[in-house]
Amino acid sequence: MTSLLRKLLLASLFASFAGAGLADVVIGQVGPFTVIPVPDAPEINQGIKAYVAQVNKAGGVRGHKLDFFELDDRYSGDGFAEQFNKAMERKPVALLSPIGSNALKRLLDDKLLDTSPVLVMNAIPGAESFRSPGHPKLFHIRAGDKQQIEKIITHMRTLGMTKVGVLFQDLGIGISGMAMAQASASSVAGLELKGVKSAPEPAPLAAAAQQISAMGVQAVLVIGAPRFMADGVAALRKAGVPQSLFVLSYVPAGLIVKLAGPEGARGVGIAQTFPNPNGKTLPLHREFEAAMKAAFPSVQVYTPFQLEGYLSARTIGEAIRRNKESQPTAAGLAATLGSMGEIDFGGYRVDFSKGPVGSRWVDIGVIGSDGKLRY
Repeated sequence: MTSLLRKLLLASLFASFAGAGLADVVIGQVGPFTVIPVPDAPEINQGIKAYVAQVNKAGGVRGHKLDFFELDDRYSGDGFAEQFNKAMERKPVALLSPIGSNALKRLLDDKLLDTSPVLVMNAIPGAESFRSPGHPKLFHIRAGDKQQIEKIITHMRTLGMTKVGVLFQDLGIGISGMAMAQASASSVAGLELKGVKSAPEPAPLAAAAQQISAMGVQAVLVIGAPRFMADGVAALRKAGVPQSLFVLSYVPAGLIVKLAGPEGARGVGIAQTFPNPNGKTLPLHREFEAAMKAAFPSVQVYTPFQLEGYLSARTIGEAIRRNKESQPTAAGLAATLGSMGEIDFGGYRVDFSKGPVGSRWVDIGVIGSDGKLRY
């Protein structure tokens, strides 16, 4: 019996003896279910729902059932602020995995966490500006952009590369990412790094790709919003760049295959902030697969974003399990997260004892000739 199943059984037994009449614990997701051209929010939503169904079927957490809802912010800062206020009417203790720099900027600039009794678990993207100084009620379970870029730069040097290009978007995530790449490269002996900035439209992107092609680099890191990175890969291949290309974790492999074609996508490295969602070796793999099969039996291949949603919800579930309040509150859960030390979810560990960033784990997956990501 896996550790999760044992916990769920204990929770069910507790509920049968002492859980009668306990109120539900409300959690929510405010995210871009429309407008954004990638399936991040819906796939995260599926992972959350899989965990919620799994734990509720076993009797809840300490006898509390989880009540989950979602709201569409239409991928805008204004939309997020509007839906955040609507979400507060539902009295959630936690919101899971908001997506987009504009949404997170509004969250912090408008001091929404200061004025509302809620915490946020997980956030996309992992820009350093949202983590340092961040906020004591904004928790992260995915490695940030800094850790992803450092991993890619180190990997390039390990492969013997000495001359690297960076194609970065003329946007906050791209500009800050370029600065991180320069800082990382400066700490690695024998690595020369040059960057080219570009707008996301086809014409400037094509011109930037041609500029990179003329540099004679051995590899290229593309940094920006998800669609920019996928378009950037396609533009580089069209410009005749056959070398190794790398992108951050926000880009689904399928989008790169769609835009660059199977041959253009082959060999592209994508930073991964969670284990292979289709793996079979870890207890986490078995528990996640069981939850997804029960909740979404028609889904045959799982994505990193589904696993991310599952782990985001499971982290909140673990905090509720360890919390001593009769009815968990956001403040109580935040304190519990900070005091519970390292938690091993069957092969993926989080630890908030040193601050609200719980994981710095990064791997690199590579798109194979069949268009699938290899770990």
